[in-house]
Amino acid sequence: MKTINKLILIYILAFSASCEDVIDVEVQKGPERLVVEASINWEKGTAGNEQTIQLRTSTPFFDTNTTTEVTGASVMITNTTNNEQYIFADQNNGSYTTSDFVPIIGQSYTLRIDYNGEVYTATETMTPVPEITNVFQSREEGFDEDELEVHLVFTDPPEEENNYLFKFQRRGDLLPDLEVAEDEFVNGNEIDWWYELEEDEDENQTPFKPGDVVDIELFGISRPYYDYIKILISQLGGVGLFETTPTSVKGNCINETNPDNYPFGYFRLTEVVRTSYTFVED
Repeated sequence: MKTINKLILIYILAFSASCEDVIDVEVQKGPERLVVEASINWEKGTAGNEQTIQLRTSTPFFDTNTTTEVTGASVMITNTTNNEQYIFADQNNGSYTTSDFVPIIGQSYTLRIDYNGEVYTATETMTPVPEITNVFQSREEGFDEDELEVHLVFTDPPEEENNYLFKFQRRGDLLPDLEVAEDEFVNGNEIDWWYELEEDEDENQTPFKPGDVVDIELFGISRPYYDYIKILISQLGGVGLFETTPTSVKGNCINETNPDNYPFGYFRLTEVVRTSYTFVED
């Protein structure tokens, strides 16, 4: 019996060693595309005149060394009602900035980018957001009644369709969490939106504790952007058994010169309210 066990052990070790061969998998490369990060965010209580648009090019997934910032482009936003134009100056690092933008709630604007002999455009409307009326902590609404969650309270405007983007980031964490909501079933009502962090050893994530500070942003967003960002959020966690398979999600930017060479990204105009909350002993 001992001899048989030894033979089985030798076979297992040999099989394990044979599994250590390195396999090179060739990843298919897609075409290089323009990536547009054009989020015009107007914080309540500010003039909203200083705005930045980021341009870069896409790269293969495993390529971390290529410089992707786009310089030399012409970037402009036009108010579609009065035709007032706002020129975004090239900062030679992928950023294009202006200090004279005039945001108007409900107004439509058109983005135009001239780059490499091609014209990219997008049109969007500046979308409002309600005031935050209260921020507090609790342990009652989350998935784990023993863990802290933060609550964000605001009143949804009646008689209109509203969509929201929430951004939560605990200070010290690398990345924020994004969530979206629509007012289909809560139109005109007070909304109490809560956010909780669960224990996740794989992500090195711990629940909220007293002393933690979380920064919160609430955006009013258009319905097309809601549909767009909802798909992206569903893909952030990777591919699991019940998760969406990642796909190339097209934004609202189009290439008027060569439609097949469409860009990635989105041109959005949103009003935003920002606040933060520090957890305390309860």
